[in-house]
Amino acid sequence: MTVLENITLNEEGFMTNSAEWTEEFASALAEKEGITLTDAHWAIINFCREQAGDSGAAPTLRQITSGAGVTTKELFQLFPKGPAKKVAKISGLGKPEGCV
Repeated sequence: MTVLENITLNEEGFMTNSAEWTEEFASALAEKEGITLTDAHWAIINFCREQAGDSGAAPTLRQITSGAGVTTKELFQLFPKGPAKKVAKISGLGKPEGCV
């Protein structure tokens, strides 16, 4: 059984219990999404997890770019095709507000 099989996800692929999140889960999910996590990725993931705190609510794209010190372009390069949603999934957080 893989780490991804041990975690319960909702129909959109978000974790149902963010307390189950591990770095191993993040790496496995990122790999499944075609992303190899670098230090730049981890800085954003850690920022998002810290921002979410106890609420589990993922920060918005604007909050990520201003708080993590990355441009929108860099964020799209690191997490292509919907960075706010991908960061939230990989970070074990809920769907960001405003995401379709």
